[in-house]
Amino acid sequence: MKILILGAGQVGSTVAESLVSEANDITVVDTDAAKLYALQNRLDLRTLVGNASHPSVLKQAGLADADMLLAVTQSDEVNMVACKLAASLFNTPTRIARIRSVDYLAHPEIFSPENFCVDFSICPEQILTDYIRKLIEFPEALQVLEFADGKVSLVAVRAFEGGPLVGRELKYLRTHMPQVDARVAAIFRHDHAISPEGSTMIEDGDEIFFIAASENIRNVMKELRRMDKPAKRVMIVGGGNIGRRLALSLEHDYQVKLIEFNKKACEKLAGELTHALVLQGDGTDESLLETERAGDVDVFCALTNDDENNIMSSLLAKKAGARKVISLINRSAYVGLVQGGKIDIALSPAHVTIGSLLAYVRQGDVAAVHSLRRGAAEALELVAHGDRQSSRVVGRRIDEIDLPAGATIGAIVRNGEVIMGHHDRLIESEDHVIVFVINKKMISKVEKLFQVNIGFF
Repeated sequence: MKILILGAGQVGSTVAESLVSEANDITVVDTDAAKLYALQNRLDLRTLVGNASHPSVLKQAGLADADMLLAVTQSDEVNMVACKLAASLFNTPTRIARIRSVDYLAHPEIFSPENFCVDFSICPEQILTDYIRKLIEFPEALQVLEFADGKVSLVAVRAFEGGPLVGRELKYLRTHMPQVDARVAAIFRHDHAISPEGSTMIEDGDEIFFIAASENIRNVMKELRRMDKPAKRVMIVGGGNIGRRLALSLEHDYQVKLIEFNKKACEKLAGELTHALVLQGDGTDESLLETERAGDVDVFCALTNDDENNIMSSLLAKKAGARKVISLINRSAYVGLVQGGKIDIALSPAHVTIGSLLAYVRQGDVAAVHSLRRGAAEALELVAHGDRQSSRVVGRRIDEIDLPAGATIGAIVRNGEVIMGHHDRLIESEDHVIVFVINKKMISKVEKLFQVNIGFF
């Protein structure tokens, strides 16, 4: 597939990296030559310096014969104009735009074919806000991801000594909880993936990905580790796009304190937030954190635009006694260094948001994609089509499907019913199949399994 990406920022470069590895023809356009130079040195793609909303630049970048446009610059207006030009001048089949403004998102008719011709809009800030809220709702979890309109959840937890399952084989889970059907999709031990078998022993410190119907998640988590008390007190450092959205989302359900350095921003936030307490100050000021009792909060979220400040304020909060600290880290190299140490969860905005784009970009009927373990693994929701003659999955039991190494079918959603992916389950046409893939190199093989032979049509 020939794809033109506008914007070489965090989102654009991360999407480019994922798509290049899947043998796509990628061109990236940006006004920053240094960013493009760095990207071209790392990846096998074309780059062009220029304004992404200029027809001449889009033509030079090859939009005339591109299959897809991904407009993910920092400017909503540039992204929308680029989509309009792609439709009216170049007849580009698929047009995706990054939109940050709540005003635009509140009027979806703006994106219609009669207006800006945006097929699919993505708001990374809102995706990240929803993601963080899930982590606050489940304080024990490292990741909480939803599939099939929220009917199925994939949750990552770290097993701790004292949990009923630690020191036991996986098959014990089914006998210990006969009323709840759940499946362990993968186990990571010392950063190495272990294929889960019935005889696999859970050890203290294992990172376990399990899948279950969403209403059963808490019951399964109790088996894997000691349950924390529900979160009540949340402190947010940074009142930018993400911090503001999160505070608005939480203030009616939690006790929220928001610390913002900029005085004018504080005044604006104080006018928008009705229940949260807004404080003007430096999130890395240890005396301020002590005065505002950061050590007593259940969840501390460092969400400024500065990675170093986020790391520092998170470490100070954890040292003071905060139960769970979440730090926003834009540099992917930092994420692996700090995650799992004093900082409970290090979030890479690009890795959290990329799934929404990949689900739209990927070939075949991919309903959802979630990036796992900082992009090393993925979970996909694929829709099965055809019959036993035209499909390599429909009409077959799971143990009959030629899944590539490291791929596991975790669950099936059929007519709204959640069915766990045990070996003897039969795949039917129109099933939504949740697949966990520990090696991203196997993604294309998994997707090909779900493609219908041409004879079906």
